[in-house]
Amino acid sequence: MAPIQTSKMTNFRWVICAMLFFATTVNYMDRQVLSLTWKDFIAPEFHWTDSDYGTITGLFSIFYAFACLFAGKFIDWMGTKKGYLWAIFIWSTGACLHAGCGWVTMQIEGVGSIEALRAVKAGSQVALAIASVSVWLFLFCRMVLALGEAGNFPAAIKVTAEYFPKKDRAFATSIFNAGASVGALAAPATIPLLARAWGWEMAFIIIGALGYVWMGLWVFLYDKPNKNKRVNEVELNYIEQDNDLSEVKNEAAETEEKTIPFFKCFQYRQTWSFIMGKFMTDGVWWFFLFWAPAYFSDQYGYASDSPMAIALIFALYAIVTILSIGGGYLPTYFVDKKGMNPYAGRMRAMLIFACFPILALVAQPLGAYSAWWPAIIIGLVGAGHQAWSANLFSTIGDMFPKSTIASITGIGAMAGGVGSFLINKGSGVLFTYAEEQGKAFTFFGFDGKPAGYMIVFCICAVAYLIGWVIMKALVPKYKPIVLED
Repeated sequence: MAPIQTSKMTNFRWVICAMLFFATTVNYMDRQVLSLTWKDFIAPEFHWTDSDYGTITGLFSIFYAFACLFAGKFIDWMGTKKGYLWAIFIWSTGACLHAGCGWVTMQIEGVGSIEALRAVKAGSQVALAIASVSVWLFLFCRMVLALGEAGNFPAAIKVTAEYFPKKDRAFATSIFNAGASVGALAAPATIPLLARAWGWEMAFIIIGALGYVWMGLWVFLYDKPNKNKRVNEVELNYIEQDNDLSEVKNEAAETEEKTIPFFKCFQYRQTWSFIMGKFMTDGVWWFFLFWAPAYFSDQYGYASDSPMAIALIFALYAIVTILSIGGGYLPTYFVDKKGMNPYAGRMRAMLIFACFPILALVAQPLGAYSAWWPAIIIGLVGAGHQAWSANLFSTIGDMFPKSTIASITGIGAMAGGVGSFLINKGSGVLFTYAEEQGKAFTFFGFDGKPAGYMIVFCICAVAYLIGWVIMKALVPKYKPIVLED
């Protein structure tokens, strides 16, 4: 159907942006259910150690990484509408499947009740068997979750490129990407309370079911701008200001858009720039996402459903949410006010945001005075990451044709997942080892598990600056890829 005709520009692109925000919010709430329930609800039942949890989060990350490698190509092949539907259906189903892990474990191990699971002597052969079986069951569910979630960002970035001109993409990306922060913000205020009231199983089911609601809205609202009856000619002209509008209108006649073969993508320095930007930094965000609740429990004794823990995590992600949106606006300022091209403006902004994580160096020392200091500092680090990430994603639209955006996003997400695997699995092993060694394990004046956290915080502090330097070395100047006929 042709766009509606009015003299005033419609703003349906922001409705689509809101849908991406909703999907990303649900996405991160689904990820957070395990991190907010394992320490105080799940681990006592299944006798997990930090290493067990690190194995689950690490292997989730690596499977997510390889799923991302193909998810982007799947989105480009299937199309945004159908591809996004399949993605959220799979991850919502995977989220709900977690609820059955306890029952299946009891059947396999022949244990009749939750109380009997908890009563098993810690460190015994039975406890080890229960831990092993449950870890594998949760891993299966996390892999289903990862398979679906791998499609979220490739689809969302592709939709952003479809509905926004280059100068607005970082801002639009920062808005929908703020859903990650809002999801992480809503999670501690709801999930531990759901787990306490109705059991950790219901927390997985209730949060997972939100994805099915989104699917119904997406079917009703989404179509490409040149085919969407809710987008008028004026808005379409604005969306396609970077292109020849006659070419855009030809798409309505089903003209096939040229694309880059999958393996040829790796021949471009622009691809490797994005890969390194994701590899060096995604693990930092995922570390804080997965380990922050455990950190406040380990360091300060605050259970995940305690008022203080909820307040700390809520404040942390409130800081992330409020500050990160501005990160998407900064390149627009550099473009409009300083006359920079979009890529130069983004790289300038990313250098600024790469400095935020340096604050992680003082999180542990200041934590000796109050738990609020690490919460505030981790919030600032997270805000820096989200602003960095919004601009990093937007560099794809600057350099690559729309037909290849989802593929490149998936490749980069794969690299980010590998980085996340390394830091999460490594952290779990490190924390278990540090706790066992106690005062014999020291680093920068800390001993035992606090020393382990200090080591990881130091890695997080420098990761973004290293990533920026590598990206700048690979692609010093704006150089879009032009496909020849």
